[in-house]
Order: sequence, then structure tokens, then C-alpha cells
Amino acid sequence: MKVIFTKDVKGKGKKGEVKNVSDGYARNFLLKNNYAVEATNANMQALKAKQNKAKQEEQEELDEAKQLKETIEKLEVKLSAKSGDGGRLFGSITSKQIADELKKSHNIKVDKRKIELNEPIRTLGYSNVPVKLHPEVTGTIKVHVAEQ
Repeated sequence: MKVIFTKDVKGKGKKGEVKNVSDGYARNFLLKNNYAVEATNANMQALKAKQNKAKQEEQEELDEAKQLKETIEKLEVKLSAKSGDGGRLFGSITSKQIADELKKSHNIKVDKRKIELNEPIRTLGYSNVPVKLHPEVTGTIKVHVAEQ
């Protein structure tokens, strides 16, 4: 019997897959526990429609990320911190502070975990900080750290 999996079943199939399984296994386990539905024409068309919609949404996310990248690369985030001799900061500038300032001054919300700051900024001046907006799109924010 051909079935469309509605949930992941270990060792048998993943959600959205169409597979041929034995009739007894399908009737007694998969269909009974709502792990799969029978692969009729209507169900196959519904699956294709769902997959097309998912592709379209994924494309829209990618386009939004590209637009956000263009916007972010034109911006400059200004932060101020106390510093000592030689331009060394008494603390450091973290990705959370960059995200908060981006939200406050430019009204752009970026998750702090998406800001790829290997180590906190500890000096005055300009820094280019990469931001992963989408698995395929990475932008760069120019961060200016000034003395308080």
C-alpha cells in the first residue's frame, strides 16, 4: 500500500515522503496512529500543493533576507563605552548590545545569535561585524565604538 507520511517514523520514512509499505503495517499501525495517510490522488495533490507553498514561502524569506542585507550594509551602528589609555575599553561590546542599538536607532530587529561576533569588541574605532540573516545570505554591519 502506498502511503504519505504525516510524521517521522524511525526506520520507515520522514514527514512528507511517499512510500510503499505492507498493507497490514499501514492499516494496523500507520493509519491507526495518524502517522500516515493513504496515497490517493486527492492526498497526492494536497501534498504537492503543500510542497509548492513551502517552496514559495522559502523563496519569500530569501528575498526578504536579501533586502535586509542591502539595508543593513548601508547603516552604521554607533555605540559608546568608557575606555582607558590606547583606546582599550574597560568592558566590551557584545552582540546583544549591537542588536539592541540596531533595534533602538534604526528599528531593525536582528536576533543577537545571528550576529557572528567571534569575540566581543574591546577597542575604539570601526569594526565590520558579519550578520547571518539566512542560511544563504550574510550581511555586514559597520559598528563604530566611540569614547563615552
